[in-house]
Amino acid sequence: MHSKKLRDFVFRLHRYIGLIVGLIAIIIGLTGSMLVFHDEISEFLLHRQIGTITPSGDAYGNPKRERLPVEVILNRVKTTYANQSGVTIDRIYISAKPNAPAIVVPRKQESDLAELYVNPYTGVVLGNSQEIFSERFFSVVYELHYSLLAGKTGYAIAGIAALLMCILSITGILLWPGWRKLLNGFKIKLDAHPKRVNFDIHKVAGIVTAIFIALTGFTGFCWNFTDFTKPIIYAVTFTRKPASEPISIPVPGKTPLELTDQLKTARATFPNAMLGTIYFPGKPEDALSIRFKLPQDDDENGQSYVYLDQYSGKVLRVDNILEMPLGDRVLNSFEPLHYGTFGGIPTRILYVFVGLAPLILFITGFVMWRYRHRTQPHIYTTSNSNLPN
Repeated sequence: MHSKKLRDFVFRLHRYIGLIVGLIAIIIGLTGSMLVFHDEISEFLLHRQIGTITPSGDAYGNPKRERLPVEVILNRVKTTYANQSGVTIDRIYISAKPNAPAIVVPRKQESDLAELYVNPYTGVVLGNSQEIFSERFFSVVYELHYSLLAGKTGYAIAGIAALLMCILSITGILLWPGWRKLLNGFKIKLDAHPKRVNFDIHKVAGIVTAIFIALTGFTGFCWNFTDFTKPIIYAVTFTRKPASEPISIPVPGKTPLELTDQLKTARATFPNAMLGTIYFPGKPEDALSIRFKLPQDDDENGQSYVYLDQYSGKVLRVDNILEMPLGDRVLNSFEPLHYGTFGGIPTRILYVFVGLAPLILFITGFVMWRYRHRTQPHIYTTSNSNLPN
């Protein structure tokens, strides 16, 4: 009796959460599917618009070109904004791919301007993100995915919806009829009554994607409410909370050190790593942050950092991906779990279909709900025991 009451409660919880969060879950899921291969699509369309970057020698016997020093690339970019006051460089991305452009992000009054695509071998500015349709399109898709195009309010709504999607997946797993007879849980009787076919599609699509929806929902919730979830993750993993952000100590009358000197210090910390991203200080007390990709790091951009005092060049903190405590390793695992990159191309293809699942589950779930209200209540019980096998 108690078991039946518990199952009834789980069923009602599953049904009403599905009805409440369904439309938002569809938006998040569909946009998520579009973002799975965003990098590849964006790169293909970008090269079609800005041309091909060729580091190798040509048919005329010209030698292979080497990338320009980062400082030279930045100086070339700064000339683009020579007539505009208050424009500084926020960050620069250096791709590991030899045919990819360097991406420079200018900043003005604490707001990022359009990203600039720069040929890393010539320093020529090839275009900006406002001129590339695919970049504008995916920018809207990304914002729709994580904030529903509704700013901070949408950011919170999307985070709550992600948590509810996680709960919805867990309740769906508990209600799955395959726990009684495994094969029936994966069977779709296409020649049965439409009500049965609809139910079968719902149960199979749900159980196949449930774990992945739960993972993406949980990680999405943790990201959107990081100020709340991050301390909890550190607590449950018995990880000491990181010290406050590294800060530079301004020296009166002294300007920040040249980037060339700072890079030498940073590279000495990770001598075998590849330079990934440089985040420039926005304020006098901010540290210079440099991101590296170690050979053992699966992340394309790397997850190791060196923080430097911009005046003295002192190393303030080093975050080595290979030496991070458990809490930070858990947090770093969120990205591959959320985007499906942990298993390479196969899991990314799977995640495209995972993003479509909320649409299928909402439609089939809504149809079941309508049947329950249009016909006798016993047609769909919480255990579905009256459905034919």
